[in-house]
Amino acid sequence: MTTLRKRVLSGMQPSGLMHLGNYLGALENWKALQTQYDCYFFVADWHALSTNYADTSRVREFVREMLIDWLAAGIDPSRSTVFVQSRIPEHAILHLLLSMMTPVSWLERNPTYKEKQEEIKEKDLGTYGFLGYPVLQAADILLYKPDLVPVGKDQLPHLELTREMARRFNDIYKTPVFPEPKERLTKFPKVLGIDGRKMSKSYHNTINLSDAEPVVRQKLKTMVTDPARVRRTDPGNPDLCPVYEFHKIYSPTGVQEQITKDCRTASIGCIDCKKQVADKMVEQMTPMWDARGKLTKDPAQLDAIVEAGSTRASEVAKATLAEVNKAMKI
Repeated sequence: MTTLRKRVLSGMQPSGLMHLGNYLGALENWKALQTQYDCYFFVADWHALSTNYADTSRVREFVREMLIDWLAAGIDPSRSTVFVQSRIPEHAILHLLLSMMTPVSWLERNPTYKEKQEEIKEKDLGTYGFLGYPVLQAADILLYKPDLVPVGKDQLPHLELTREMARRFNDIYKTPVFPEPKERLTKFPKVLGIDGRKMSKSYHNTINLSDAEPVVRQKLKTMVTDPARVRRTDPGNPDLCPVYEFHKIYSPTGVQEQITKDCRTASIGCIDCKKQVADKMVEQMTPMWDARGKLTKDPAQLDAIVEAGSTRASEVAKATLAEVNKAMKI
């Protein structure tokens, strides 16, 4: 007797080129999940407009680059449904319907609402779309009725808001249309950038998946280290060094222990420490670069994958929206 696999759904905004934080914080988790679950992964291009509505000139480029990075990183379209949000109009329709019943106070208490406004000073984020993007995010999720949603800890409030919207809808219309999805926390919720802050497109501190090997090595050379280690002979503290965080990710346990010892005794300099982690990083990124090159030369293959994925996603989305319309009697 065949048992239906549980469903997983997740998406990413194409607001810029994908970087190692995206890969380590999400894609590696996605790759593992697709062997066990019925996975739906989508490019959230409408979400990108919440902060980039004034300049949409590169959105299509970023959508395409993101899809290439996903496939090159190991997302398998024969095992996962890969699609683009704007290809499925039901996302916008469910967003509209949910927005009619979502209290403004729920959106204003969203912890990232004011944080983003403080963080991105150069853009006007005092818009209805930016305030309401958690409603669109909830629609994205609920439309596919997933059992699990892979998220970092910073996204937990958004997922809880999605569950609140599901409960509110079910309660108002006395119909259990939406199940409440559970979180699946990522292994590396925070990856540091070359300036020591969280790796983010907003901070311009990223190592991109599409960066060539010389660019990756050069960026690592400029990465900040323990600020107290001014001279080569000064002992360092790996616990305060952003570069050591990459050793925790890429280097074997024995190498990590040796680096810790050598850094604390000034037996190794920061340049040599960075080179060791750069070698490991390049080793793991090389297969992705090779796959990227092949995908970039075959745009028809990419288009076919997106078309097939969008068709599968559309069937699920239409079925859910039919249930919504029936419950709402519209």
